[in-house]
Amino acid sequence: MVTKAPTDTTSGDIFSQMIDTMVKLPTQAGQQWLDSVMPGLSLPFSTPQEASHWAEIMGKLQTMWLDFQNEQARKLTAEKPAIPTMSDPASWMGLMEGWFNLSPLARPAVQQKLWTDSLNLWGKMVSQYGLGTKDQPVDLPRQDKRFADPRWRDNPFFALIHQAYLMVAEEITAMADTVEGVDPVKKEQLRFATRALLDALSPDHFPLTNPIVMQRALETKGESLIKGFSHLLDDLRRGQLTHTDNQAFTVGETIAATPGKVVFEHPMFQLIQYSPSTEKVGQIPLVIFPPWINRFYILDLSPQKSFVKWAVDQGITTFMVSWKSADASMAEVTWDHYIACQLEAIEVIRERLKVPSVHTIGYCVAGTTLAATLAILARRGMADRVASATFFTAQVDFEKAGDLKNFIDDQQIATIASLGKEGFIDGRYLAATFNLLRPNDLIWSYVVNNYLMGNDYRPFDLLYWNGDTTNLPAKWHHAYLCDLYRDNRLVQPDSLEALGTPIDLGDITTPCYIQAGREDHIAPPESVWRMNSFLPHADKQFVLAGSGHIAGVVNPPAAKKYQYWTHEGPAHTLDDFIAGAKETQGSWWPHWRAWLAQLDADTVPAKGKRAPGGRGDTVIEDAPGRYVKEH
Repeated sequence: MVTKAPTDTTSGDIFSQMIDTMVKLPTQAGQQWLDSVMPGLSLPFSTPQEASHWAEIMGKLQTMWLDFQNEQARKLTAEKPAIPTMSDPASWMGLMEGWFNLSPLARPAVQQKLWTDSLNLWGKMVSQYGLGTKDQPVDLPRQDKRFADPRWRDNPFFALIHQAYLMVAEEITAMADTVEGVDPVKKEQLRFATRALLDALSPDHFPLTNPIVMQRALETKGESLIKGFSHLLDDLRRGQLTHTDNQAFTVGETIAATPGKVVFEHPMFQLIQYSPSTEKVGQIPLVIFPPWINRFYILDLSPQKSFVKWAVDQGITTFMVSWKSADASMAEVTWDHYIACQLEAIEVIRERLKVPSVHTIGYCVAGTTLAATLAILARRGMADRVASATFFTAQVDFEKAGDLKNFIDDQQIATIASLGKEGFIDGRYLAATFNLLRPNDLIWSYVVNNYLMGNDYRPFDLLYWNGDTTNLPAKWHHAYLCDLYRDNRLVQPDSLEALGTPIDLGDITTPCYIQAGREDHIAPPESVWRMNSFLPHADKQFVLAGSGHIAGVVNPPAAKKYQYWTHEGPAHTLDDFIAGAKETQGSWWPHWRAWLAQLDADTVPAKGKRAPGGRGDTVIEDAPGRYVKEH
């Protein structure tokens, strides 16, 4: 007889049933099972007192869950919040539709092979462990850093679990790589989805199949489970995975603390001018356009890591654009508005300091927009207003844009658009998407350490920034995905326009410094390199930095970390560049400063409006301003 599964079971009912099962687990059977998988440990059900204690632990977990459910129910009956709830997994499921339709697991031949290989693995493991008695070091066939702890190897039960997982993951990945009869985009999506699913199903992510978690729970008498579950519920409330101790940082005090003033304010951005730390400064000021996907202070973390402070100490008059996190009032904001903001920031600085031109930096998406801004200035005969342009991990050609392309087909774009019904995309969705690009590092390691192990969060300024999300205008975001990621129109001359001016990157003659990260998974180095091909009339300096999208940029000289590569002479491809490149240890920042000095050798006294907030200088407020603190 087939029993139909109930259709009205809530997640709370399922959790309650799980807790009840664990509480009512027969003492003798529970002890025998734990003794078989964790021999030598004091078992939780060995005495009536311990059984009572563990029943109390399970009861606390159940109460915590029910209290959370009641709390969420009360919120649903209250006024609709300004930011949509993130704790409902259904909000995410549309992004996954279609990824698994091509799964090879549905084939009988594949199922038979997995079954046969599993039996073979079982036979090898039995032979290795001698039915549970290990008298010599075990030579396991597969290695993975997730299972490096000896406890995964010492016990045959956990050894078999993780080896079976690695075997199945290896075979399924190979199947996804060799699937035939689909277009390359769909095939890459299948690969990405397969990796994501396999990562999620790793046995170290579940308490009863992770010997380290089980031992921790037994040693703490269940307190680690209580603490970890509390971490989980806190994250469900805030709708976001926590990576660090958020109480350890204060914007404007411990991070984003370089002295300065907000000297201009626009509905979409504030313009910060930093106070000079040298008696003389370069004649041409610098304005930095950070990505509006994140807070600007990735370039102004702690003083030891701050690119802003370093630039100021190098005698550069430095301005920073602090973008406003989108809300419903920005529902009609488009590509044109961000380009207009860059143009306005340039004009404000030129007028404020009475200079003919400025140096510019565009980071990531703001670098993409900076390229469009330069093209518009060139078409209008105003190219001389920008003395140089530096691009941090920025793309203009999106053909090889990396794993983010897996979220950019028509179905995914429609699903993402549905998340912005109030006129903006909640930044927590975007943060989760970027986390999915490196799930083991940015998701699952924290699930294990903080939810399952119940460990405290450690303070880390970069991870605090990573979790300080910003919202994006939905209309602009949709157009950006369609026009750039999907249709790659920015590199097609005059295919796009902004502010009534067609955009052709070939018009740009501004000297350009192009930096890429060797291990960048968001803007892959090959994709960044392609900018060289579309700026035929500009003097260009390409630099390949060690590490990735963040650490490859935020690499202060004092840290003495990583390296960078430069190449003298022509290089037609990235492979050509690498083959003939010169490697230099440490930060590339001094190399950039030397490049900039070649364009701007003159200096002026750091007084008057070069020092914001002085006598007669009307400013709005102290740096870092209000916008960076708004959500």
